Amino acid sequence: MATTADQVMAPALVPTTNRQQSKLNVGPMLQQNCTTLSSESNPKKKKEQKQHQLESIVKSPSGKLNEMPNLKTKPRVYKIVLTGGPCGGKTTGQSRLCTFFENLGWKVFRVPETATVLLSGGVKFSDLTAEEAKKFQENLIRTMVQIENTFFELGNSSTRDCLIICDRGVMDASAYIPKEKWEEMMAINKWNPVEMRDNRYNQILHLVSAANGAEDFYSTEDHACRSEGVELARELDYKSAAAWVGHPYFDVIDNSTNFETKMNRMIESVCQKLGIDTRDRLQATSRKLKFLVKNLPPASEFPAFQDFDVVHHYLLSGGPKVQARLRKRGQNNHWSYIHTQRRPDVNNRERIEVKTQLTHRDYTNLLAQEDKAHFPIYKTRRCFLINNQYFQLDIYKEPCHSRCKNLILLETYSSLSGDALQKCMPTFLNIVKEVTGDPDYSMFNLSLRKDWKTCRSTAHGKQQKQQPQHQSPKSSPERQEYHPYEENSD
Repeated sequence: MATTADQVMAPALVPTTNRQQSKLNVGPMLQQNCTTLSSESNPKKKKEQKQHQLESIVKSPSGKLNEMPNLKTKPRVYKIVLTGGPCGGKTTGQSRLCTFFENLGWKVFRVPETATVLLSGGVKFSDLTAEEAKKFQENLIRTMVQIENTFFELGNSSTRDCLIICDRGVMDASAYIPKEKWEEMMAINKWNPVEMRDNRYNQILHLVSAANGAEDFYSTEDHACRSEGVELARELDYKSAAAWVGHPYFDVIDNSTNFETKMNRMIESVCQKLGIDTRDRLQATSRKLKFLVKNLPPASEFPAFQDFDVVHHYLLSGGPKVQARLRKRGQNNHWSYIHTQRRPDVNNRERIEVKTQLTHRDYTNLLAQEDKAHFPIYKTRRCFLINNQYFQLDIYKEPCHSRCKNLILLETYSSLSGDALQKCMPTFLNIVKEVTGDPDYSMFNLSLRKDWKTCRSTAHGKQQKQQPQHQSPKSSPERQEYHPYEENSD
């Protein structure tokens, strides 16, 4: 029988698709490699099997590059967490997501909030001693894991694409007990944050409490287990956000717009990660912003942060408009692995991006397709939250091309601009300039062994650089805001 630790560590595969020509289905489905008992007990057979796998990667039957091993057409299963402080819109958000994706033909499961189930039984958290609170949260996590795994298994057996919406996730428990108690609990149960936070769920959506930016709408009347005042609600909102800092796909949905638009922004965020084209159904608001930072200030000047070691490898691709890369990301020798492929859609205008979570074995096998025209990219990625804005600070490390030495880039997603954006920026960083869309700071170009300006057939920015002077913007399909290598945070 699996232990709770085994259940928590079970990876959540990033969804992929059935490779049809559709914005809703844009990628392959990865199936974990399985080695039979007989091959494990026969070293010679195991070696032959491994060699056969490597050959099948480099020389696939279709003759195409970047075909991952043991691919199998299966529906997608996408696991998200809705979190946030009291009165942030999680209940409404679940309902809106459910309706939207069911209308697309998806199967949707809604995982109930475990804390509400337990607290409705008469538990009053404020009455618990420190030791009782710790034990309560430990048992809450064990219960939550079992409930979630029940829905995860149903999703994996679904014949349709499946969205699983978790009302809070395992990391939320850390917001309600002291840090030292949380770390003690993690050590006793042999849990680690990379598995619990990064690999278990595909995306985290933090819906900011109405107590932070929409105080006139804050209320506790409609929730039997909610009794927090505005100040406590703000504190809990920040703590629940801080619990998820470090997840690779963490989106903060704040109160800068009215509630209806807030819900649309939430749905839009999920659709963007899945590669679903919402057209005019949702208003596109958020965009990626990138800034050049002069130097790294002392760690004491940062708010609470998480540091990760990150390694990127670019892979040989099947065409000039297709980009593929691997990302290895981890803490304390615990890793997650992602394969990213970006290509134009069937109309050759918009970008489709497919991310697939890998096992260590598949990651190692795919490294055989590394593009030797690129250096590997090594970074320390520092993730932090400030002013309800989530930031990632990439600190480039050696070995690297000379152009990357001492390079520090700050990234965030925001719908704000001008003074509103400036007020959210971290004042402790010396920001030189904004470099959003600047090909000099594209990771693809930064990794090239040659000067990207001399190899425009593959470098980012080539569409604008090679535009014939006699053509007007309207006469060129590639001028219509098509940027195949405009990189999102990975």
